[in-house]
Amino acid sequence: MGGEENQVHIFFFPFMANGHMIPNMFPEQSRGQKFFCSPLDINIKTIKFPAVDVGLPEGCENTDLITSHEIEGEMTKFFSMATTMHQQPLEKLLQECHPDCLTIDMFLPWTTNAATKFGIPRLVFHGISCFSLCTLDCLNIYMPYKKSSSDSKLFVVPELPGDIKFRSKHLPEYVKQNVETDFTRLIQKVRESSLKIFGIVLIQRVQDGRRERENYVILIIKTYIYISVIGKKALIDEHECLKWLDSKKPNSVVYICFKTVAIFSDSQLKEIVLKFASTLEASGQQFIWVVRKDKKARDKEEWLPEGFEKRMESKGLIIRGWAPQVVILDHEAIGGFVTHCGWNSTIEGIAAGKPMVTWPVSAEQFFNEKLVTDVLKIGVAVGVQHWVTVYGDKITSGAVEKAVTRIMTGEEAKEMRSRVEALGGMAKRAIEEDGSSYSNLNALIEELRGRRH
Repeated sequence: MGGEENQVHIFFFPFMANGHMIPNMFPEQSRGQKFFCSPLDINIKTIKFPAVDVGLPEGCENTDLITSHEIEGEMTKFFSMATTMHQQPLEKLLQECHPDCLTIDMFLPWTTNAATKFGIPRLVFHGISCFSLCTLDCLNIYMPYKKSSSDSKLFVVPELPGDIKFRSKHLPEYVKQNVETDFTRLIQKVRESSLKIFGIVLIQRVQDGRRERENYVILIIKTYIYISVIGKKALIDEHECLKWLDSKKPNSVVYICFKTVAIFSDSQLKEIVLKFASTLEASGQQFIWVVRKDKKARDKEEWLPEGFEKRMESKGLIIRGWAPQVVILDHEAIGGFVTHCGWNSTIEGIAAGKPMVTWPVSAEQFFNEKLVTDVLKIGVAVGVQHWVTVYGDKITSGAVEKAVTRIMTGEEAKEMRSRVEALGGMAKRAIEEDGSSYSNLNALIEELRGRRH
């Protein structure tokens, strides 16, 4: 990058949620210096998070620390309010440092005014795929769901290639906007601010069929190989987990994880485990299952079938809480991935070359499911039919058994594995020198450098 006078100074201002912070602020950590062409000079500026000022508990500075689900909506509203109180201290930092670019999370639309005030280009990080972003745009523009005679009837999304179809009940409430809420108002502000930005940071190549918009710069800086320490501390020793996997044959273990946002109530966990676990036990399918309960739940695990964990000692491994997901997925013993279709998990599954059983819950996860199952053809839908806020839709044990069998055994599984392994190779090549992600980042750096003159 040349001398100090030629270096590009970029501010990263994240939304404090694990699923947003990790991909935004840790691009390709394991090869960071090579990726950016020279050692990075990273400094951290701190701004006090005004948790108590808006009614949050002291120290509640990350959405993962919101502890009671009954009031989660209210707490999340307070959390969002707290972020807006950062405008003045952020403006002070921008005035003092005047960076070449401000990269912020989509959920912080108020930063547009701060960046504009000092003439600083603003990049918005979207923690979703380009496919999902395109789908959302087309749905917002054409509203095809309004022409559907019922929530269960399929409709085609205009302008998307491949005849992509959804049902109205698959769509987020903030898309249909049947009821105005704090969150729908936030999303509207996000849309309005996106018209005033320098560019968008995405984590997938642009698909054909996307209508061009002059103010969009597409940058691909998704990390495909996290070092294991990023994120929370795993609640299982990584070496213990790898030792267990090392004892298994290639492609013999299914990995089940709904990650950080998709959580289930005790009653749902009990129903899911009773059905799902009985299926795994009867079939002899080996598994690693990561369970994240509602944070307010009692320590008593009433959802776990009596004696199940003991009976499955050699066949299954249950991890409670955070797990070293990328390390697990990269292991050759893992043959498939049951996922809620959050984009971080989806792209980690693709990069690891693992076919998926898709079990979407909320957000844009039904769009990711469609990408996995219908566009890329590297997964099987478990059959969830209703978008919900947090707690997942109910599924029969028969549907789970059928979906897991399809990704783990037989000719169809081999074909899916072949396709996703090829995609995983492409993903890894993208971040190598002269790969698309590498080249796009360098192009952005040159453009920002050129704006100085």
